[in-house]
Amino acid sequence: MVATPIGNLEDITLRALRILREVDLIAAEDTRHSARLLNHYGITTRTTSLHEHNEHQRTPGLVDRLVRGHSVALLSDAGTPLVSDPGLQFVRCALDAGVSVVPLPGPSAVISALVASGAPLDSFTFVGFPPRKVNDRKKWCQSLAATPSTIVFFESPHRLITTLRMIRDYWGDREAALCRELTKIHEQLVIRPISGLIDAVGTPRGEYTCVVWPPSVVTHSAPELPKGSVLAHELLQTTGKRESRRDGVKKMARKYQLSKREMYTAIETSKEIAQKT
Repeated sequence: MVATPIGNLEDITLRALRILREVDLIAAEDTRHSARLLNHYGITTRTTSLHEHNEHQRTPGLVDRLVRGHSVALLSDAGTPLVSDPGLQFVRCALDAGVSVVPLPGPSAVISALVASGAPLDSFTFVGFPPRKVNDRKKWCQSLAATPSTIVFFESPHRLITTLRMIRDYWGDREAALCRELTKIHEQLVIRPISGLIDAVGTPRGEYTCVVWPPSVVTHSAPELPKGSVLAHELLQTTGKRESRRDGVKKMARKYQLSKREMYTAIETSKEIAQKT
């Protein structure tokens, strides 16, 4: 399994170049994409495609080659194979067949984003791409809201703003890093609360890796939550400006950097206090 550059072609390792020249066959996610790397370094090894649509059909033949003593290098389009990329079935079948599977370390968008973000690194959770359907993405957000570690995920440009708004509503306005086009010419790193990222994105373009701090880590000052019945009165004032109760809770959650659920609970407690007084 050969890790390849996520953008800058100079990030390939010497070992990876040697292996790509020595193997009998290269199984690439997209042979046309990999050809740019191979041509750049004058590598003429034969290639075949192995992607999500043909992995089931191609795996038996590739494993048979391995059993017969041939060597195969597995490439994804960019970064480390199998990380949000095809190839898992091939690797499992190779292992079941008693074939040696050798990982060649190298570029990874996940690790690159983490070490550049300044987020806590004692523990992190990588969750790939959020679901495409809105309802599934909401469930995804709910399931990860209580995750105690740093969270890393990928997102496409046309869904980025929607996803950032959703995680802000479900996770609170946490500190986060948005890494765009890592190692490429237009590489960009923005670190601020999620609401600030939404304002800073503009028109999303390119590939994004998002890093979100754990819920217990606060790197920016959050307004202190008022005590007593103040929150209940604040919600009345907010919704009195022609906003729905739901929108009012969302706006206050952003202000106090809480999730919508936490904000709703605090408001209900404030209402009970207001009724008693």
